Amino acid sequence: MVEIARLFSSVRAWLFWLAACLVLPAQALQITDDRGVTVTLAAPPQRIVTLLPSLTETVCELGQCQRLVGVDRYSNWPASIGTLPRLGGGLDPNIEAVVALKPDLVLLATSSRAAQQLQALGIKVVALEPKNHADVRRVLGQVAQVLGLPAADGQRVWFRIETAMGTIAQSIPPRSRGATVYFEVSSGPYAAGEASFIGEMLARLGSRNIVPATMGPFPKLNPEFVVRADPDVIMIGDENFAGLGGRPGWAQLRAVREKHVCVFPPAQADILVRAGPRLVEAARLMAGCLATAAPRLPTVAPTGRP
Repeated sequence: MVEIARLFSSVRAWLFWLAACLVLPAQALQITDDRGVTVTLAAPPQRIVTLLPSLTETVCELGQCQRLVGVDRYSNWPASIGTLPRLGGGLDPNIEAVVALKPDLVLLATSSRAAQQLQALGIKVVALEPKNHADVRRVLGQVAQVLGLPAADGQRVWFRIETAMGTIAQSIPPRSRGATVYFEVSSGPYAAGEASFIGEMLARLGSRNIVPATMGPFPKLNPEFVVRADPDVIMIGDENFAGLGGRPGWAQLRAVREKHVCVFPPAQADILVRAGPRLVEAARLMAGCLATAAPRLPTVAPTGRP
């Protein structure tokens, strides 16, 4: 009987310990976002709203699409998010619609005007806005941290991206290297300069951006600037392509005359203008353009002699 009593006592103690473990709160998570604000989460969020397409794609690239309960109107990848509620634009989303979803966390851009409103309503907000390749790597790690995933998960994704981009860069034919490029982001015209993540990609692919870093990442240009630069290749979305030749002086651009223009449909344009985990697809699109549209350029020998 004594042995039975001791056994019962041991089992009961073990059950109490197990029950205590089950009710203990998960370890809190802390992250300092791009506003410099430190956000504390009691546990990894299970109901997430994303209000920036690149952040939507980052969550899904980390294998956590199932945690998303709502997204901004521009998030359209992967296809599995197609049935999620659309909450308006990332800069000025429908606050009532966001609150109605009872999210544990809202991920948005630093430029969004919604952060203070959502915080005032008691909703946790983390602002992250990747603007270059280093930012994409950093944000992958930060989102993994917020999701309660091992830090290595974000770095593993970045290593795959970095390796693939390097392979694509090496595939550019020598005759296409050194081509000058004008990349139009939107009408205005707004261009992707050397300082942008698009400019970083173009440089990695061996081309030369006509918009210097001193003009900022995405400057609005005087159309005459492009005429004077006379780029070898133009990259542009099909929404902005209509009437390109009708812009003053643009019909005489070498790229227009000789049809060295790559026109990207909306789905491809989305990939190209998002600083997120689909950088590899963006690199592939740009490389394909340079390989087919760039004029044949003289190959420069290592000594500098043509």
